[in-house]
Amino acid sequence: MTGREFILKAPFTVEEVTMLEIGDTVALSGEIYVARDATHRRMLEDWRKGKELPTPLLGSVIYYAGPTPTPPQQIVGSVGPTTSRRMDRYMAFLLEQGVRATIGKGERSAEVKELCAKKKAVYFIACGGAGAYLASFVMKKEICAYEDLGAQALLRLWVRDFPLVVAYDTRGGDLFEQGRSAFRQVTFDEP
Repeated sequence: MTGREFILKAPFTVEEVTMLEIGDTVALSGEIYVARDATHRRMLEDWRKGKELPTPLLGSVIYYAGPTPTPPQQIVGSVGPTTSRRMDRYMAFLLEQGVRATIGKGERSAEVKELCAKKKAVYFIACGGAGAYLASFVMKKEICAYEDLGAQALLRLWVRDFPLVVAYDTRGGDLFEQGRSAFRQVTFDEP
C-alpha cells in the first residue's frame, strides 16, 4: 500500500489506471456517470437487444449512487456512494464496454477484483455517509438516459477534485484484505 496522492481527470486511459495502487488517494475531476442497479439492468437489456448504449463508456468512470432531489440553488442533492456489491453481476459487461473505474462503498466479490486486474480497471471507494459533502464537488449535472427510473436514471456529473481512495488496483491489490492483514498483525500488551 503506497498512500500516494494523485490529481486525475476522467475519462481515463489504461496507462493512468495502471499507475494507481491500493491506498492511493485521488482528487478526480471531469465527467463521471451515476448508475445503480436498475440503470445497469436497463443498459444490459438494451445492449442484448442490439440497441446502442446511451453514452460511450470508453475510459469512463461509473459512480454507484442515487442522488436525492436537488434543493433550490444547488446543482445536485446529496450524492453519497451506495453499496457496490449489488452491481458486481454487471461488472464484466461494463468493462467490456471500456469502463476504466467504478466508485462506490464496501467490498466487492473476488470476481470483480480479478476482473479489475485482467481488464485494467480500478475500484475507488468514496466516503459513505457524506453525500451532502460529496455534492459540493459536483459542478454540473445532466440526465443522459432512463429518466423514467427516477433516482436511478443514468446521470452525467462533472466533478472537480472529487475525493477517492483506490480499493482494488490493476495488480490484484485489495485494500480491504490489506486492512484485515494489518489488523491481524496488531498485538496488544497485557497489563
